[in-house]
Amino acid sequence: MEIPYTALSPDALRGVIEEFISREGTDYGEQEFTLEDKIGQVRSQLESGEVVLTFDEETETCNLVRVR
Repeated sequence: MEIPYTALSPDALRGVIEEFISREGTDYGEQEFTLEDKIGQVRSQLESGEVVLTFDEETETCNLVRVR
């Protein structure tokens, strides 16, 4: 089920984004990004609708999914 990212408190949204970022690989090529950079990039993708927040009722987990 898709839920609006705006329905989460700022702290909860940051936690979801940080958890999502922590699952990605560690090879960023020639350029390294700070955690704050990565959080800003994901937040921008949420705001633009490129990424949506989903909740799986069966596993009670959130995920960020690219839609474009």
